[in-house]
Amino acid sequence: MSYKHTTKTVLAVAAIALALPHQASVAYGRNHTSKAFSFSAVYNPRIPKSMEFCGKRVDLDREDMFERFDRELTSMAYGHGNTLLTIKRANKYFPTIIPILKANGVPEDLAYLACVESWLSPRAYSPAKAAGIWQFTPGAAKDYGLEVSDEVDERYDLAKSTAAAARFLKRAYGKYGDWPTAMASYNAGQGRISSELEKQLVDSSFDLYLNEETSRYVFRVMAMKALMENPRQFGFEISPEALYQPAECTEVTVSGPVESWPQWAKDHGITFAQLREENPWIRAKQLTNAKGKVYTVRVPKEKSLKRSTQKKRIYNHKWVLQ
Repeated sequence: MSYKHTTKTVLAVAAIALALPHQASVAYGRNHTSKAFSFSAVYNPRIPKSMEFCGKRVDLDREDMFERFDRELTSMAYGHGNTLLTIKRANKYFPTIIPILKANGVPEDLAYLACVESWLSPRAYSPAKAAGIWQFTPGAAKDYGLEVSDEVDERYDLAKSTAAAARFLKRAYGKYGDWPTAMASYNAGQGRISSELEKQLVDSSFDLYLNEETSRYVFRVMAMKALMENPRQFGFEISPEALYQPAECTEVTVSGPVESWPQWAKDHGITFAQLREENPWIRAKQLTNAKGKVYTVRVPKEKSLKRSTQKKRIYNHKWVLQ
């Protein structure tokens, strides 16, 4: 037998050998599916023809609008862990966020922007060095009056960061006259959005061709609203006891240095850990405060530290089983 024929024979045998496991697995698959078992049903979320957002009706009949909204709502409905945590955290943080947005003339629907930014995680920190529930970068935070240092980082102060976000969004709305476009600029920056609106000859972010993150951004916020307005429609069954509760606190002003926050906490009847949980803007174990700035420190009351004694509140009864 020649070398040429030997090579062909070897290759043919190898091809058969490689094919056999695949054939066997296919056959097993056919036999296996004939046995008595089934998957759980997977339902596609119902996509409305339109929805109200920031006081205006958003038409979802346009094909690209429908698909972009469907993608985000489907992702959130089946991304159970983070979505469920966001709803439970909203009960704790919305009572602070919503009134501040309203006081600054910003639609309360923009609270869902914070949900998308951080899943309402107070310790959220991104690879881009954005921090807190509203995910301010250091530069943007300072532009909007938030202190960022080794000892104090007000991006983690819920009230102050919410007010800063409201100022940003209201200023952007004044520029664009459109809340969805203002939100797109929160993600991509006003320079980028303004430039693209001009280059693409349109007036709204809904009509822009953008990078994937920003293109999805506003639809994620809208989808978060749709889901959180009626979680049970998407399979989330939450008992009232599962919701996280806002702590009742005593507010103490500090206008000088603090040599030791752990000792300060102990003197006020709590641990350093409990102090930091309620005041995540504290970033060190001491406060130099050379300029005598006034800080408001929240000290949780004893009954708020245990679920058995804390006051139970439900911010939105649609979130829970009745």
